[in-house]
Amino acid sequence: MSALPLLDEEPPLLVVEGLTVAYGARVGCRDVGFELWPGEVLGIVGESGSGKTSLLNALSAKIEPAAGRIRYRLRDGTMADLFDLSEAARRQLLRTDWGVVHQNPRDGLRLTVSAGANVGERLMAIGARHYGEIRGSALDWLGKVEIDRDRIDDRPSSFSGGMQQRLQIARNLVTNPRLVFMDEPTGGLDVSVQARLLDLIRGLVADLGLSAIIVTHDLAVARLLAHRLMVMRGGEVVESGLTDQVLDDPQHPYTQLLVSSILQV
Repeated sequence: MSALPLLDEEPPLLVVEGLTVAYGARVGCRDVGFELWPGEVLGIVGESGSGKTSLLNALSAKIEPAAGRIRYRLRDGTMADLFDLSEAARRQLLRTDWGVVHQNPRDGLRLTVSAGANVGERLMAIGARHYGEIRGSALDWLGKVEIDRDRIDDRPSSFSGGMQQRLQIARNLVTNPRLVFMDEPTGGLDVSVQARLLDLIRGLVADLGLSAIIVTHDLAVARLLAHRLMVMRGGEVVESGLTDQVLDDPQHPYTQLLVSSILQV
């Protein structure tokens, strides 16, 4: 990944302090803290059960943490504690400032309406009402994610897995969010489709100046997309730093196992 954004020019977009997620007696993640800056991509890696998905679910307000704080800088510049906001305010963030790209695109799309409607619905959720402008934006975004414009009226159920994932990305980015959460965005796709999708994601993130948090088990994906990396094991962050530094000179024994591919993730 290219160099980090100039972090001293703007305050952090997201500040996480002592975050713990629990499911009864079981702890999903424990005492996680970090800052995310505008235009920065953070990768979270670890084996299944390491806590990375629990962390992502809390960060995207799907579940409320047992302890700790998540503070987010709103568009007016104020720093808001995420779970001090009303549920309606958090839903508004998900419709406007945030995007969520699921591993299975069927979880992030409506398969019974057209591709254009999938993109247009998100615009309508923030108040767009002019049919021609909505359709024009949908056509524009289909082009950006490399879907033929003449597929705008086709249902995503007729698309390949890679096309569905690209459509889900278009649906999320059409409202110009500032922060995007991605959960294994290339999981389950053929290698050639993965490569094309990764190039697309990398280009869009850079062109739009997005901040992103990407959960992946694939270190090659993390190296390509992320400026910084957090390695999780047993619900805790065991190592973090610039992606190239972590992957080229891992310090923690677990990270060393990941990098050497001795441990299957």
